[in-house]
Amino acid sequence: MAPSSSADGVVWDLRPLYAATDDEQLGKDLALALDRAVTFETRYRGKVANLDAVGLRDALIELQNLRELTDTPAIYAHLLHAGKTDEAEHGRLVALTQEKATAINRHLIFFDLEWVQVDDGQAETLLQDSRLEDFAYLLELERRYKPHRLPEGEEQILDEKANTGSRAWGRLFEEVTSRLTADVTVDGQVRTLGQAETLALSYHPDRDTRKSAADGMTATLETNLHALSYIFNVRLQDHATDDRIRSYPSPMTARCLSNQIEQSSVDALVEACVSGFPIVARYYRLKQKLLGLSELFDYDRYAPLSSDLPSYNWATAQDIVLESYNEFSSTLGGIARRAFAERWIDAELRPGKRGGAFSMGGTTTTHPYILANYTDTVRDVMTVAHEMGHTVHQFLSYGVGYLQAHTPLTTAETASVFGEMIVFRRLLDAQTSDRAKLGLLASKIEDHFATVFRQIAMHNFEYRAHVARRKEGELSTDRLSELWFEANSEMFGDSVILRDDYRVWWSYIPHFIRTPFYVHAYAFGDLLVLGLVQRYQEQGNAFVPRYIEMLSKGGSVSPIALMEPLGINLGDPAFWSQGVKVLDELVSEAESLAEAIA
Repeated sequence: MAPSSSADGVVWDLRPLYAATDDEQLGKDLALALDRAVTFETRYRGKVANLDAVGLRDALIELQNLRELTDTPAIYAHLLHAGKTDEAEHGRLVALTQEKATAINRHLIFFDLEWVQVDDGQAETLLQDSRLEDFAYLLELERRYKPHRLPEGEEQILDEKANTGSRAWGRLFEEVTSRLTADVTVDGQVRTLGQAETLALSYHPDRDTRKSAADGMTATLETNLHALSYIFNVRLQDHATDDRIRSYPSPMTARCLSNQIEQSSVDALVEACVSGFPIVARYYRLKQKLLGLSELFDYDRYAPLSSDLPSYNWATAQDIVLESYNEFSSTLGGIARRAFAERWIDAELRPGKRGGAFSMGGTTTTHPYILANYTDTVRDVMTVAHEMGHTVHQFLSYGVGYLQAHTPLTTAETASVFGEMIVFRRLLDAQTSDRAKLGLLASKIEDHFATVFRQIAMHNFEYRAHVARRKEGELSTDRLSELWFEANSEMFGDSVILRDDYRVWWSYIPHFIRTPFYVHAYAFGDLLVLGLVQRYQEQGNAFVPRYIEMLSKGGSVSPIALMEPLGINLGDPAFWSQGVKVLDELVSEAESLAEAIA
């Protein structure tokens, strides 16, 4: 029996990209991109160092158009595959577009390599030329990779081998985990559920149902644990190999460079969050008391405090998100309205669909796309609000061009978490009882904890796994589970009893496989947004145009420069502690509300 929710039939329309998998235009676009790449190579190979500002700008514009033309088929293939991973034709198209993109990139790799070899003085003169202003930061960033670039032939080999290396392992992981099913007892009946539905039951009010879902999830993970452990080990070693070949001194160096932030800033973020772990334990001791439980287990973490919280069908969720975004800004509201009306969103549940949620940026001539797995809960409303934030951010950033529209991970979560916050306030104001308000506040606190403290615990696990793999060799499932249990125990303290079953729950997290050292960006984004919300509360409507301008710059300026006009100093370690303090205050608010109700 196929899973269902009120979002049945809410599927995205991919026709702005291509009409179907056999659309002739897809093949024509790939062929055209290859022809243009060959022409680009003929025109510029060996000549980058001799280009003046106008010539370099012309080359970058053509390179930008080429990248977008090449990526369009790959975006289409990725969306198809995410929507139905068990469809063989979708997997075939993913492989085809990856292979074609590699063939195209073979003719383009030289350009960046020649640019980083340009004399420093000459490069600085070009970067200061007003005619290159639109591309100056992009060019500056590329030069930071100079110590880590390899000779062109080696770069080409690595790019081509990635199709049967990191990209292949990422796809395998996605296909394995999207097929996971669990047998769960719900209302006295055993049901076979997909990953998204099973995890959604973590929020079920009935304790036996929550435990059954957790047990079912553990069982299906254990069944696939050999494959999942091996995939993770391969990615750990693949990352170590990349670091060695490219002379990155530590597992996180490449990510910090990509995120355009110093390791010291990440260390300050992690330190501030770890120092806030006692807030987590304090909250869960309160939750145990409010639930009237003698012990709080891992499957109780997301138990709702109030049965008064309503479910939200898809139509209601759409109204809430639209009204919240539009009230903040008609610009953001207008983009959100288009996303719903023009079917940018795929929200229904179906077998073979990738779990979780994401927003993919699309192309500057189309629009972003959102994938969600909607199950009618308040948390699902927040997920839609979160992904809509990504979408408006991506859409607004198209103005800086395709090459710079993509933001580093450090600011990628800004608009998404901010979107959650404005929707949360509307939901909270709509509750008619103190118990419902406490229930919703607790739910939001837990979302913050999941985005900040849990992600840092996951970051610590991931970092320790990378270090252990380099020191100890291939890690056993037990060793990985030990590292996972250790990192999570540090966060919960004695407030939550983590059963042995929970030890294997590292194995379904996609970020560890797809994008190593992504997860701390969630904490970065959440604490950053808490700072932005404070600025909004202080500045009122004057904040809105500054915020939209910030989103519109995409990745065309550094994260630090991006936040300066909003009065935020990302280089100040105290900034992260201020965000953690806000979370502490939310727990105090919950404690006061609970005391008033009692």
